[in-house]
Amino acid sequence: MQQKGNRKGGDKKGGFRPKGKNYKPKYKQQTKKQTNIPKTDGSMRLNKYLAHAGIASRREADDLIKIGAVSVNGDIITEMGYKVKPGDKVQFNGETIKPEKKVYVLLNKPKNFITTTEDEKGRKTVMELVEKSAPVRIYPVGRLDRNTTGVLLFTNDGDLAKKLTHPKHKVEKIYHVKLDKNLKSSDLEKIREGLKLEDGHILVDEISFIKGAPHNEVGIKIHSGRNRIVRRIFEHLGYNVIKLDRVLFAGLTKKDLKRGHWRHLTKKEVDFLKMI
Repeated sequence: MQQKGNRKGGDKKGGFRPKGKNYKPKYKQQTKKQTNIPKTDGSMRLNKYLAHAGIASRREADDLIKIGAVSVNGDIITEMGYKVKPGDKVQFNGETIKPEKKVYVLLNKPKNFITTTEDEKGRKTVMELVEKSAPVRIYPVGRLDRNTTGVLLFTNDGDLAKKLTHPKHKVEKIYHVKLDKNLKSSDLEKIREGLKLEDGHILVDEISFIKGAPHNEVGIKIHSGRNRIVRRIFEHLGYNVIKLDRVLFAGLTKKDLKRGHWRHLTKKEVDFLKMI
């Protein structure tokens, strides 16, 4: 699949360079020294405190506060907007918590690993691959099924995770798909024009054959987060996906990252995610 305006930057496995690599934010340089900046007392809204502790997103934290699951200095707090001061003892379900440093880890997921924090059947999980990546507990953002490989993000930043998986933000994902047989040009056009699946209409952002590869390999860009959506698109037209590799998620690629390996995001990458 050829990404418009930037064909260079792909990895040898069919990856793609994100549009945002050379992006420079437009802003006016501050020329005057700011004065009279109000000092803060270090207090923080309770829902934000819970989110920073990796308990839940801010919205989910509001629900926890409402049901009385959170206490401050021994008092159950149900007040929305309550502020925690430095030195306050905050407890969730009886356990003391504190804000954690935010961690962002990118994994190039291999096959045969379940995207879950634990598996009752004892199967291998992606958590085993990143267990030494951070001193705090991190969670996968979204899911890749057992046989799907590629870009998978982990973090303890509940707010960011919620944003990246919410449909309204239309986070882009690019997949390298290998089918059990050549894709007919007519079927490629059907996918490009949109298909009606059992759970509704689906429209991809882009789809094309991969230059230099057989016609059973295609690149597909999509922002839908529906379960197994890429596989179901091709199954609907009578094809089986034999390999599925996510090469881009929210501008992040697996370039220079070996299968099964992880790395921490750069500050520039984290800032880019927060602008989505």
